Amino acid sequence: MRIIAKRTLRDFWEKHPKSEQPLKSWYDEALKSTWKSFSDIRILYPRASAVGKDRIVFRIKGNDYRLIVKINYAFETIYIKFMGTHAEYDKIDAATVNDY
Repeated sequence: MRIIAKRTLRDFWEKHPKSEQPLKSWYDEALKSTWKSFSDIRILYPRASAVGKDRIVFRIKGNDYRLIVKINYAFETIYIKFMGTHAEYDKIDAATVNDY
């Protein structure tokens, strides 16, 4: 999968150093994956949640952090829409955050 944009993750782990290794692990695993559907994601991430038809919420570092991505399965592309603490996640709408 192609991931747009790693910089969002890097900026986050610079502010939250405890998230760095879990985010790097997620990034490496996602980069090597060839997900064709949400079911494929659930094999590796059984606690991931689908929001709508193309957004996935990943729990990072034991649910301390939340990562929301939008996936275009046909083009094997992941768009990072939100990276935040659990408290920050509670204040946003996962279905529309970062839509332009």
